[in-house]
Amino acid sequence: MPTDTTRTETITLAGGCFWCLEAVYEQMRGVVRVQSGYMGGSVSRPTYQQVCGGRTGHAEVVEVEFDPAMVSVRDVLEVFFAIHDPTTRDRQGNDIGPQYRSAIFYHSEEQKKVAQEIIGELDFPAPVVTELQPATDFWPAEDYHNEYFRRNPDQPYCSYVVAPKVSKFRKKFASLMK
Repeated sequence: MPTDTTRTETITLAGGCFWCLEAVYEQMRGVVRVQSGYMGGSVSRPTYQQVCGGRTGHAEVVEVEFDPAMVSVRDVLEVFFAIHDPTTRDRQGNDIGPQYRSAIFYHSEEQKKVAQEIIGELDFPAPVVTELQPATDFWPAEDYHNEYFRRNPDQPYCSYVVAPKVSKFRKKFASLMK
Protein backbone atom coordinates (compact mmCIF):
# COMPACT_ATOMS: atom_id res chain seq x y z
CA MET A 1 0.00 0.00 0.00
CA PRO A 2 1.19 3.53 -0.66
CA THR A 3 2.51 5.56 2.21
CA ASP A 4 1.58 9.15 2.90
CA THR A 5 4.69 10.27 1.02
CA THR A 6 4.00 8.10 -2.03
CA ARG A 7 2.29 9.82 -4.93
CA THR A 8 0.06 7.48 -6.87
CA GLU A 9 -1.80 7.88 -10.14
CA THR A 10 -5.08 6.40 -11.25
CA ILE A 11 -6.08 5.39 -14.77
CA THR A 12 -9.31 3.66 -15.74
CA LEU A 13 -9.29 1.00 -18.45
CA ALA A 14 -11.96 -0.90 -20.37
CA GLY A 15 -10.88 -3.94 -22.34
CA GLY A 16 -13.68 -6.47 -22.18
CA CYS A 17 -14.65 -8.21 -18.99
CA PHE A 18 -13.21 -6.48 -15.94
CA TRP A 19 -12.30 -9.85 -14.40
CA CYS A 20 -9.56 -10.24 -17.04
CA LEU A 21 -8.00 -6.84 -16.49
CA GLU A 22 -8.22 -7.06 -12.71
CA ALA A 23 -6.50 -10.47 -12.67
CA VAL A 24 -3.56 -9.12 -14.65
CA TYR A 25 -3.09 -5.77 -12.92
CA GLU A 26 -3.27 -7.36 -9.45
CA GLN A 27 0.00 -9.10 -10.38
CA MET A 28 1.78 -6.03 -11.76
CA ARG A 29 4.62 -4.42 -9.88
CA GLY A 30 3.80 -0.90 -8.75
CA VAL A 31 0.04 -1.40 -8.85
CA VAL A 32 -1.31 -0.67 -5.38
CA ARG A 33 -5.05 -1.09 -6.03
CA VAL A 34 -7.35 -2.47 -8.73
CA GLN A 35 -11.09 -1.91 -8.49
CA SER A 36 -13.65 -3.30 -10.94
CA GLY A 37 -16.51 -1.02 -11.85
CA TYR A 38 -18.37 0.91 -14.51
CA MET A 39 -17.64 4.18 -16.34
CA GLY A 40 -18.73 6.09 -19.39
CA GLY A 41 -22.49 5.79 -19.08
CA SER A 42 -25.51 7.89 -18.31
CA VAL A 43 -27.05 6.09 -15.32
CA SER A 44 -26.07 6.80 -11.70
CA ARG A 45 -25.07 3.78 -9.63
CA PRO A 46 -25.60 1.20 -12.37
CA THR A 47 -25.86 -2.47 -11.50
CA TYR A 48 -24.12 -5.31 -13.27
CA GLN A 49 -27.46 -6.41 -14.74
CA GLN A 50 -28.13 -2.92 -16.12
CA VAL A 51 -24.66 -2.62 -17.63
CA CYS A 52 -24.86 -6.13 -19.14
CA GLY A 53 -28.12 -5.08 -20.78
CA GLY A 54 -26.00 -2.72 -22.88
CA ARG A 55 -28.32 0.26 -22.56
CA THR A 56 -26.63 2.37 -19.86
CA GLY A 57 -23.63 3.33 -21.98
CA HIS A 58 -21.20 2.11 -19.32
CA ALA A 59 -18.17 -0.02 -19.97
CA GLU A 60 -16.87 -2.64 -17.58
CA VAL A 61 -13.66 -1.02 -16.32
CA VAL A 62 -10.88 -1.37 -13.84
CA GLU A 63 -9.61 1.59 -11.92
CA VAL A 64 -5.87 1.02 -11.61
CA GLU A 65 -3.98 2.93 -8.94
CA PHE A 66 -0.23 2.70 -9.38
CA ASP A 67 2.99 4.16 -8.06
CA PRO A 68 4.71 5.97 -10.97
CA ALA A 69 8.04 5.66 -9.13
CA MET A 70 7.76 1.87 -9.63
CA VAL A 71 5.89 1.54 -12.94
CA SER A 72 5.11 4.08 -15.65
CA VAL A 73 1.78 4.86 -17.25
CA ARG A 74 3.41 3.66 -20.48
CA ASP A 75 4.03 0.26 -18.86
CA VAL A 76 0.42 0.10 -17.64
CA LEU A 77 -0.87 0.90 -21.12
CA GLU A 78 1.50 -1.43 -22.95
CA VAL A 79 0.17 -4.28 -20.81
CA PHE A 80 -3.39 -3.11 -21.56
CA PHE A 81 -2.85 -3.28 -25.33
CA ALA A 82 -1.17 -6.68 -25.08
CA ILE A 83 -3.93 -8.43 -23.11
CA HIS A 84 -6.99 -7.43 -25.12
CA ASP A 85 -7.91 -6.84 -28.76
CA PRO A 86 -8.11 -3.08 -29.34
CA THR A 87 -9.34 -3.58 -32.92
CA THR A 88 -12.80 -4.97 -32.19
CA ARG A 89 -15.60 -2.51 -31.50
CA ASP A 90 -17.87 -3.41 -28.59
CA ARG A 91 -16.45 -6.90 -28.34
CA GLN A 92 -13.77 -9.07 -26.76
CA GLY A 93 -14.02 -12.67 -27.93
CA ASN A 94 -17.49 -13.97 -27.16
CA ASP A 95 -18.27 -10.98 -24.90
CA ILE A 96 -20.33 -8.71 -27.14
CA GLY A 97 -21.88 -5.32 -26.40
CA PRO A 98 -20.87 -1.74 -25.68
CA GLN A 99 -20.00 -2.68 -22.09
CA TYR A 100 -17.05 -4.68 -23.49
CA ARG A 101 -15.57 -1.88 -25.60
CA SER A 102 -11.92 -0.91 -25.54
CA ALA A 103 -11.43 2.46 -23.83
CA ILE A 104 -8.92 4.44 -21.85
CA PHE A 105 -10.45 6.90 -19.40
CA TYR A 106 -7.52 9.17 -18.62
CA HIS A 107 -7.13 11.17 -15.41
CA SER A 108 -4.51 13.63 -16.68
CA GLU A 109 -3.32 15.23 -19.90
CA GLU A 110 -0.05 13.30 -19.55
CA GLN A 111 -1.95 9.99 -19.55
CA LYS A 112 -3.85 11.10 -22.65
CA LYS A 113 -0.59 12.06 -24.39
CA VAL A 114 1.08 8.73 -23.60
CA ALA A 115 -2.01 6.82 -24.74
CA GLN A 116 -2.05 8.73 -28.04
CA GLU A 117 1.65 8.00 -28.55
CA ILE A 118 1.20 4.28 -27.93
CA ILE A 119 -1.87 4.06 -30.18
CA GLY A 120 0.21 5.73 -32.91
CA GLU A 121 2.94 3.11 -32.46
CA LEU A 122 0.69 0.04 -32.51
CA ASP A 123 0.89 -2.25 -35.50
CA PHE A 124 -2.25 -4.38 -35.80
CA PRO A 125 -3.73 -5.77 -39.03
CA ALA A 126 -6.93 -3.79 -38.35
CA PRO A 127 -7.42 -0.22 -37.09
CA VAL A 128 -7.32 0.39 -33.34
CA VAL A 129 -10.80 1.41 -32.11
CA THR A 130 -9.88 2.11 -28.49
CA GLU A 131 -11.79 5.13 -27.23
CA LEU A 132 -9.77 7.80 -25.46
CA GLN A 133 -11.90 9.84 -23.07
CA PRO A 134 -11.49 11.86 -19.88
CA ALA A 135 -12.49 9.92 -16.78
CA THR A 136 -16.04 10.45 -15.59
CA ASP A 137 -17.94 9.09 -12.60
CA PHE A 138 -16.62 5.71 -11.51
CA TRP A 139 -19.15 3.31 -10.04
CA PRO A 140 -17.63 0.35 -8.16
CA ALA A 141 -18.89 -3.08 -9.20
CA GLU A 142 -20.73 -5.29 -6.78
CA ASP A 143 -18.50 -6.93 -4.15
CA TYR A 144 -18.69 -10.41 -5.70
CA HIS A 145 -16.71 -9.14 -8.73
CA ASN A 146 -13.68 -8.23 -6.60
CA GLU A 147 -10.76 -10.65 -6.95
CA TYR A 148 -13.05 -12.86 -9.03
CA PHE A 149 -10.32 -14.80 -10.80
CA ARG A 150 -8.34 -15.37 -7.63
CA ARG A 151 -11.44 -16.72 -5.87
CA ASN A 152 -12.82 -18.70 -8.85
CA PRO A 153 -9.86 -19.98 -10.91
CA ASP A 154 -11.66 -23.19 -11.91
CA GLN A 155 -14.84 -21.46 -13.07
CA PRO A 156 -15.06 -22.14 -16.86
CA TYR A 157 -14.93 -18.47 -17.94
CA CYS A 158 -11.86 -17.98 -15.74
CA SER A 159 -10.17 -21.12 -17.08
CA TYR A 160 -10.79 -20.38 -20.76
CA VAL A 161 -10.76 -16.57 -20.96
CA VAL A 162 -9.04 -15.02 -17.94
CA ALA A 163 -6.24 -17.54 -17.35
CA PRO A 164 -4.75 -17.22 -20.88
CA LYS A 165 -4.53 -13.43 -20.46
CA VAL A 166 -2.82 -13.80 -17.11
CA SER A 167 -0.42 -16.33 -18.64
CA LYS A 168 0.33 -13.99 -21.55
CA PHE A 169 1.10 -11.18 -19.10
CA ARG A 170 3.40 -13.41 -17.06
CA LYS A 171 5.36 -14.47 -20.15
CA LYS A 172 5.53 -11.17 -22.01
CA PHE A 173 5.94 -8.87 -19.00
CA ALA A 174 7.85 -11.00 -16.49
CA SER A 175 9.93 -7.99 -15.49
CA LEU A 176 6.78 -6.16 -14.43
CA MET A 177 5.48 -8.87 -12.10
CA LYS A 178 5.28 -8.33 -8.36
